[in-house]
Amino acid sequence: MNFRKGLSDEVEVNLTPLIDVVFLLLIFFMITTTFDRDAKIKIDLPTTQNARSVPQKETMELLIDAQGKYYLDGKEVLNNKPETLFRAMSQALDTRGKNPPLVISADANSNYQSVVTAMDIAGRLGLTNFSMATSQSKRK
Repeated sequence: MNFRKGLSDEVEVNLTPLIDVVFLLLIFFMITTTFDRDAKIKIDLPTTQNARSVPQKETMELLIDAQGKYYLDGKEVLNNKPETLFRAMSQALDTRGKNPPLVISADANSNYQSVVTAMDIAGRLGLTNFSMATSQSKRK
């Protein structure tokens, strides 16, 4: 007696739950992963362990006053437009070499956008060695 006459012996595996689980894991890892973006401008922070003075190239100074006006090496830049500052800084780079140290001195009341614009232009020009000048507050 053969009771299994119309039944096939093939086993089917349903892949739908497996695909759902893999898809949910993919979404979980995409959401929880932190994406590391490299900064366009790398800043080397000074250390206090080594107090020897290192001879450096001539520094380029950029001053930003409270009104957002730029002064490159003591000379006022024609206007506050980023294109003008870009041209002035690129001309100053032509006389100094490839990557001179840049010191940005901004007034405490200056517009934050002016400082960010100056940093962005420095990054577009390939300046990687720059610092922000600060003054030490007097204690009472």
